[in-house]
Amino acid sequence: MSADGGGSSATFPVTSFGAAPRRRSRRVLPGLPGTLGFTVFYLSLVVLLPLMALVLRAAGVGLDGFVAQIISSRVQAAFRASFGIAFLAALIDMGLGLLVAWVLVRYRFWGRRLLDALVDLPIALPTAVAGIALTELYAETGWFGAPLAALGIPVAFTPLGIGVALAFVGLPFVVRAVEPVLVDLDRDVEEAAATLGASSWQIFRRVILPPLWPALLTGFTLAFGRGIGEYGSVIFIAGNQPGLSEIVPLLIVVKLEQFDVGGAAVLGSLMLLASFAIMLTINALQTWSQRRLGP
Repeated sequence: MSADGGGSSATFPVTSFGAAPRRRSRRVLPGLPGTLGFTVFYLSLVVLLPLMALVLRAAGVGLDGFVAQIISSRVQAAFRASFGIAFLAALIDMGLGLLVAWVLVRYRFWGRRLLDALVDLPIALPTAVAGIALTELYAETGWFGAPLAALGIPVAFTPLGIGVALAFVGLPFVVRAVEPVLVDLDRDVEEAAATLGASSWQIFRRVILPPLWPALLTGFTLAFGRGIGEYGSVIFIAGNQPGLSEIVPLLIVVKLEQFDVGGAAVLGSLMLLASFAIMLTINALQTWSQRRLGP
């Protein structure tokens, strides 16, 4: 019974200070120490340890062996082919990727969903299948290769064929990096610029392109990184001529087949160092671009 003679009142558990006890929050995941420890362990097991083993194996050849691999004309030509053609292919993908993303975001047409699905096909398609298909298309008897060969532009089994293959596998990375940024762009700013008399080119260059630069650089980085390590889609269409159309991944395989494990490890380490340096450079450019745009 309550003190005023009324009905019984519910009782609540109280602490010694008269306050209701606090519930302990239950987390689905452990806190920072647990998640951070698992993350470091997983990255070390999957990424750091294999890379460390590669570097240690390359160091085992000694300084003379390392220098001998670097000054080899065949190795230098392979690096020029891999990095130079991958860079050009990524630049081409920047333009084509922006165009494809623009069409997918700004227009509605029949078959748009099919086109959107086809963008991801180079990622899902096995690289060997892509290489065989591209070789059939761009050989001198292929649908595209025959008219180009008649014009004196051979594609298959040349460095140009490598560029075609790398542009093919790198395009989805640019499209998927740019597409969400285009979706979030405010169309009112473009309409205001048009109202003030800006031309279409001025609107694109001064209103649309600046916020797209970080996404374009990200797509370029992903396409370039995929290109320098691409193997399956390139070896069929490249011709694999030492000094002309031989890429570094293929040269690594050749050295392994010749039981030159140390030489293959040296080339792998050089690829690792060069890729890491390029990634740092691109990330610095992205940071500079974001700071330049500002909030």
